[in-house]
Amino acid sequence: MHIAVIGTGIVGTCTAAWLQREGHRITFVDPLDAGEACSFGNAGSMSPSACLPVGMPGVWKKAPAWLLDPLGPLTVRWTYLPAALPWLLRFVRHSKTAEVVRIATALRGLLAPIFESYQPLLDHAGAQALVRRTGCLYVYSSREVAAQWKWGMDLRRSLGVALRDVDRDELESLEPDLKGAFRFGILAPENGSTVDPSALVKALHARCLADGAGHLKRRVTGFELRDGLVQALRLDGAESLAVDGVVVAAGAWSARLATQLGARVPLETQRGYHVTVKSSNLALRHTVMAVEHNLMVNPMAMGLRLAGSVELAGLQAPPNYARADVLLRKGRELFPHLDASETTQWMGHRPCLPDSLPVIGRAPQAENAWLGFGHGHVGMCGGATTGREIAHLVAGRAPQVDLAPFSPLRFH
Repeated sequence: MHIAVIGTGIVGTCTAAWLQREGHRITFVDPLDAGEACSFGNAGSMSPSACLPVGMPGVWKKAPAWLLDPLGPLTVRWTYLPAALPWLLRFVRHSKTAEVVRIATALRGLLAPIFESYQPLLDHAGAQALVRRTGCLYVYSSREVAAQWKWGMDLRRSLGVALRDVDRDELESLEPDLKGAFRFGILAPENGSTVDPSALVKALHARCLADGAGHLKRRVTGFELRDGLVQALRLDGAESLAVDGVVVAAGAWSARLATQLGARVPLETQRGYHVTVKSSNLALRHTVMAVEHNLMVNPMAMGLRLAGSVELAGLQAPPNYARADVLLRKGRELFPHLDASETTQWMGHRPCLPDSLPVIGRAPQAENAWLGFGHGHVGMCGGATTGREIAHLVAGRAPQVDLAPFSPLRFH
């Protein structure tokens, strides 16, 4: 089959790579080069433990204070609040305890096989060096403070996530740069990360091109459907591309295309910010999650990446880089000896649904169209498994992951 993959982020690229392994001819359709949108600024975590939703029990108590703080961990620009309010109400409803357990169970199924799903693609692309499995440290100022997040950690453990408590002495032995601000940690030894998210996407995409894929740098405006099948993609400039099948993996820009294929999904964009400290003098070996500060710290090839804030303001509003400044300020507070003389800032659009679950499945109104988007902060984590599962669906095979929780129809 000739299958068009709309999107050249980590999800689209991994999906194309898995489909090529099945013998399909691939055409990427995306006006951008591979790995230049949300995947470019990813925090780089590849975490089987990242199965908790954004909305946890009790979030409704914290949300008002967050929303009133324009630089808080979760905020909505006031001008965007009317548009975001329906999404926020659904988000709160999905934060009830039973819902969180259901969502975490589904995410664990998607994320547990991260490395199993990536390895064939990495081997084929010669990109093994871009992924490491050194573990993640969740760190806290004290064991007593860590107790505030015990319920979520216990839920992870109940779902099979390997976690081990680390006392102060061992923590400082594992990571001397953590000395001072952190006195207790929890090690997730099975976690990993990429040293360069954009380079990883580009390497997989380049391998696809070398294996015969094409990349059409155009925007898809719609579809030509007949008898329940997509016959062609409509492109900007009034042109079309004939296809035998299509995968929509366009990240935050997927909702309009999905609607045309019968899937009405409340897709929002979490505007994520990061700072990369190119001059970093830290020698971290693990990814580090400073939980009480909501700060992910990842040593990468280009420097130390600091990430961890969510802003709802839509696709059009300009960035508020004061949010990135907050990340850098936190980094300096937690690592007083950090050389932050050279930094870069970034903002990108993470596609997210109110239940923190992506959409993965066949489009309701087209038998030869499949959807894979909405991964929020776990796109790098879930990209390869999503691609593998879509390849199963295209082939008519039973998936290896229970895809029912990710159904495109769950919001109908």
